[in-house]
Amino acid sequence: MRFISLMMFVFWATLAVAQTAFPCDWQARADAIVEPWDDNTATFANGAVRVALLDVIEPAAAAFYLLIMHPPYDELGGRVCTVVGRDIGIGYANIDFNGLEAGYDPARGLTFQVPATIFLPKQSFQNSTFLSIVVNQSTGAVTVKQALGNE
Repeated sequence: MRFISLMMFVFWATLAVAQTAFPCDWQARADAIVEPWDDNTATFANGAVRVALLDVIEPAAAAFYLLIMHPPYDELGGRVCTVVGRDIGIGYANIDFNGLEAGYDPARGLTFQVPATIFLPKQSFQNSTFLSIVVNQSTGAVTVKQALGNE
C-alpha cells in the first residue's frame, strides 16, 4: 500500500510541476494563432503585453499554447516573446481563452489565470488545470504554476 501511495504522490507531483515558459520557437507562428484573432488575443498594460492562444494542431492531445509578447523592450523596440506550454514540445489539450483573467500585483508583476485541460494519452489521464502566469515586465521573467482540478 505504501508503494502505491508513493507512486500516486510521484504521479501527481509530476503533473503539478509540468508546465513551463520558454522563448518563442516553432509554436509561435502567425498561422497558429486561433481564429478569429479578435477573440483569441488580448492586450494588457496599455498595450505593452499581448497574449494570444496558439493551436499548433499536432500533437492533437497537446496542441494549445499561450504566446505572450511583453517588456522589457530591446534596443530596437522589440518585446520579449514567450510561449507557455506543458513543455517545449507539448502544449495543453485545451486552454479556455475566454476564461483568461488578468491582474496586477506590484510586488510580482502582471498576473494571468486561465483554465486549461491536460491529457496524457499513455496514462489515459485527462484533468482540468488552472494556470497562474506572472510576467515581470522589468526583468522579462515569466513564471508559470499549475493547479490540478479535483476530478
